[in-house]
Amino acid sequence: MSSIHVGLIVKVFPNMAASIESLLREISGVEDPIEELQSLKTALLSIPVSSLRDSVSGQRLHVIFSLLNSSDREQVQLCVDILERILLALSPLQVVQNYRAELQGGLTHPNETVKILALTQISRVVEHPEAFAEIVNNHDVLRAVVHCIGEEKMGVAKQAIQSLSKLSHSKPGLDKLFHTDLLTVMKDVMAKSDVIRYRIYELVVEIASVSPISLGYCANSSVLAQLLGELTGDDVLIRATAIEMVTTLAHSQHGRQYLAQQGIMDKISNMIRGAETDPFSSLYLPGLVKFFGNLAIMDSPQQVCETYPAFQNKVFEMALDPDPAMIGVALDTLGLLGTTVEGKQVLQKTGEKFKAVLSRMSQLASSGATELRVRSLDAISQLLSLQPEQQTEDLLALTESWFQHLSKQPMDMFRNISTQPFPELHCGALRIFTAIAAQPWGQRLMISTPGFVEFVLDRSTGQTKEAKDAKFELVGALACSSTAAEILGSQHFIRLKAYLREGPYYVSAVASVGTEGAE
Repeated sequence: MSSIHVGLIVKVFPNMAASIESLLREISGVEDPIEELQSLKTALLSIPVSSLRDSVSGQRLHVIFSLLNSSDREQVQLCVDILERILLALSPLQVVQNYRAELQGGLTHPNETVKILALTQISRVVEHPEAFAEIVNNHDVLRAVVHCIGEEKMGVAKQAIQSLSKLSHSKPGLDKLFHTDLLTVMKDVMAKSDVIRYRIYELVVEIASVSPISLGYCANSSVLAQLLGELTGDDVLIRATAIEMVTTLAHSQHGRQYLAQQGIMDKISNMIRGAETDPFSSLYLPGLVKFFGNLAIMDSPQQVCETYPAFQNKVFEMALDPDPAMIGVALDTLGLLGTTVEGKQVLQKTGEKFKAVLSRMSQLASSGATELRVRSLDAISQLLSLQPEQQTEDLLALTESWFQHLSKQPMDMFRNISTQPFPELHCGALRIFTAIAAQPWGQRLMISTPGFVEFVLDRSTGQTKEAKDAKFELVGALACSSTAAEILGSQHFIRLKAYLREGPYYVSAVASVGTEGAE
């Protein structure tokens, strides 16, 4: 059947449901239905999902489901595309009541796209309050979903993890997953390989992160204890992955409390200390540092740095390390600490140690590998940023002293970086100027640097969208500062306000005419 035929059917049948039924009837009556399936797919895609809802609610799709049982990949894919479209138009309750057996069959289908289709629909069902019971009480479907985590294709496993994670957002779902033999099924699936074990860990950490109650279920299952045991295992690659999982768990307050009760913070601190004698520590050390960096921001930088001095010492050591992987993590962590006032004060307390790190950051920003230059610029901008309400005399003196320590002529240094033909470096340098633009000492430096305000107002520098946005943020930081009018002078201030009104992508009429003339 041609696409013209499809158009005629849609026109001939004022009732859309009848036209779809006609197409389904034609498909069931042919031996090689590829052309008919393509026509049905085209017809379905030409109708908005909202309009499709009324047309398909009474249809029996068993003919399409039956055509999934084929070794012809094209046929299977067409059926998946058609079912995706139609099932999306149905409510989750309609889907599970009418096609439960088909969904269950899809979970064990040899084709990954069929499995993903079934899992996607199950995800919709478990999120629906009325349809939820249809799945949570169906042990066979849930067992098949757990087995999908052990599938070779990552897309299938990810969708299965998502379905079970959504299922566990309620007490009946948690009971089903952790208080029935499904827990045994999960543990059997875990035993297949290291990769699959970590997929189960991912699921359990995702569930545990939702609430203290869900964490209790996960802790009692012994799966979390097994994950924590991997932190000190012999396989350093597994150790590195375990640290990532534990860092995710630490994103929630109840997760951090659990880890503290289990002595994990002390264990990771000891691992940082012991890393010096481990020739393979470079594989997992960045993860240990990231763990404490995240912990410091979520709790208290001062408390974390004082309680676990090994963390802060290691960050400084890594910043001075020749290994780019170590330097990158150190820069990111220093930037993270620098986003808070408490973090800035903790770094300042270390005196000469931090000054040595600042000098290294300056050197990296000027002449390191491009990726490290960008990360260094970002970290410096985070360290120098101070919100107006944070601008006490002491903190302004602190950020000014750090800026001056970066170079004999820091304004010239960052302006030179901003003129280099790399958009990410250009934007990184602009972000540093934005960080100091809201601070009176930064504004005084800008007005005393010849040509700097003209550089800020010049729209011809940096033509990418990112560069225009970064420049606009800089102008905004100056124009919205309560001290800028007095320090920069009214003439400059009026021009900054005009730039702000015109927006980031404004092109003057003169510039437009000039461009047209050049063409």
